Amino acid sequence: MIISTLFLKMHHKKHLILVCLLYVCTLFVDAQTTDFEMALNSIQQNQPKNFIGIDSLFKPFERDSLKMKQLLETSKINTYNKGVSYALNALGVANRNISNYEKSIQLHKEAKTYADKANSDEFRIISLNMIGVAYRRMDIIKPALNFHAEALKIAYSIKNPNKTVSYNIAVSQNSIGNIYLALQQYDLALLQFNKSLKIEVKADNKLGLAINYHNIGYAEEAKGSLDAALNNYKKSLDYNNAIDSDIGRVICYNSIGAIYLKKEKYKEAAPIIKGALDKALKLGDQFYIASSYINLGQLQIKDNQLSLAEKSLNKALKISESYNLNSSIAASSKLLSELNQKNKKFEVALDYYQKAVEIENTFLTEQNLQYVNDIVVTYENENKDNQIKDLALENEAARLLLERNKKILLYTSLALALLAIALFIMNRTKALKKEKQILMLEQDMLRSQMNPHFLFNSLNSIKLYIINNEKENAVYYLNKFSKLIRKILIASKEKETTLSDELETMKLYMNIENIRFSNEIDFNINVDEGVNTEITKVPSLILQPFLENALWHGLSSKSQNKRINLNVIKNETGFITVEIIDNGIGRFAARKISNGKKLKRKSVGIEITKARLANFSQGFPNSYSLEIEDLYEANNATGTKIILQIPV
Repeated sequence: MIISTLFLKMHHKKHLILVCLLYVCTLFVDAQTTDFEMALNSIQQNQPKNFIGIDSLFKPFERDSLKMKQLLETSKINTYNKGVSYALNALGVANRNISNYEKSIQLHKEAKTYADKANSDEFRIISLNMIGVAYRRMDIIKPALNFHAEALKIAYSIKNPNKTVSYNIAVSQNSIGNIYLALQQYDLALLQFNKSLKIEVKADNKLGLAINYHNIGYAEEAKGSLDAALNNYKKSLDYNNAIDSDIGRVICYNSIGAIYLKKEKYKEAAPIIKGALDKALKLGDQFYIASSYINLGQLQIKDNQLSLAEKSLNKALKISESYNLNSSIAASSKLLSELNQKNKKFEVALDYYQKAVEIENTFLTEQNLQYVNDIVVTYENENKDNQIKDLALENEAARLLLERNKKILLYTSLALALLAIALFIMNRTKALKKEKQILMLEQDMLRSQMNPHFLFNSLNSIKLYIINNEKENAVYYLNKFSKLIRKILIASKEKETTLSDELETMKLYMNIENIRFSNEIDFNINVDEGVNTEITKVPSLILQPFLENALWHGLSSKSQNKRINLNVIKNETGFITVEIIDNGIGRFAARKISNGKKLKRKSVGIEITKARLANFSQGFPNSYSLEIEDLYEANNATGTKIILQIPV
């Protein structure tokens, strides 16, 4: 009764927490709506004069297309051309991120028209750069360069550029560097990237730093400096993690995976490349989906999985052709050529190779290179004096900063060193305690699963088949038993396993235990379609103690019609729910039988399981929950239901 009361209290407590969470979420959504409405009212009344003024109001909503359309309509009604330009550019970026480049360009050009109406150089520069970026994604070099060059020309004509204009100078230089990359002029590309990086460092713009470090890494990789490239990719990944950019992570994962491929470190490459593909598919950006499939195909070629490689590369080629991604078409075609050579299909290989060369020749031309160089030289000569002045100011600022830093370093270095040592000792002690706790839990878990009574009784049951000359049953269950023991031993070395493996192990366990019940137990596993058991992770052997309790406390004293259902449900974000339902005698009757026994069996499996679930939940925002429900029908006990919520 004490346990029942405790679980009832826990149930009411968790219900109250759930209600509170739902209430907080409702308040958050309402607050966001209120904030957006306040921002709309603000631009109607005040109409900010610059980009930062608008961006400070609408930055949280720039990825919400519906809200940007509302801003667009409101700005048009109020003849607020800068607001119209801001909204159109945000919608253009949203379309670019799903590889809808033609629509993106159309929206950015319309934004440029409204920037002209507002007579705003700031919004002209932004719109021109966005058009250039969209063209560059499509590897259409000349228009991309023209728009970036026009943006730079306007930017350098401004005597005292504000933060937005300076940032867009960095964007232009970065894009020109990318154009040099496409033309395989890697030293010239590095020159542009480093100029852009200098501006981003000064502004402490983490997004810009992430982009430039990645591009520098790409140029170093193309030059054969793999270690330098990897170092820059990792810097970029750090910045993308700092700003929580999924698209940035996809880009970095693909690039780091490519480096590992070149270093023939295929085991290290595999999880990174597959992780990039998973994230790219969730984002829906076809440009990066194609890149991820290209990397995956290359990995599969190296692993000699040629049929899988062909599927991956054909997917990449199909996407690239659908969205006019010329560089990706060329890359996937070259790899398909290599694959067909391995398959001895030389004519097909030649066709793919010729296709790649033909695509590359559309942008790798002397005319394109000369065109880029002429444009770059023109704008660099026009702004040489400004750069010299900027350099002088930067040198003076650097000198003053260095003097100040020397004083600060002198006074704080000792304090920081002592603090670092103290923190290290504290963290190390905490980590050791946690490792010890985890190790003890895993050892207790293994002892619980490898219970001598279970092993002895299972082997006795199989021996009985042998004595009765039931060879087929003996071999069948001996195979099941050996497979179960192997899975238990493997699981003892792993803290987590896939839900698919866990369910398979539970089937084996129930098969073995069912021998002792003369195969009278009807055991069923039901998994919702929305649950992907191959990628869902759970603590290993976490369900066995609950099944053992259902068997030995619920069903062992029942004469017939014995049934256990194991249901896996996804009815709440961030959790999977596992239900274990038996039609046994119920906990009250089982407790009476247990109290009447002279030799009582002490079960510690559930307590160990709770501790392991608590440890597993530490890596998630929400903890696990466990509820035990007694089932009744017309005041008669009809079984027990375990409801276990595991965070995923």
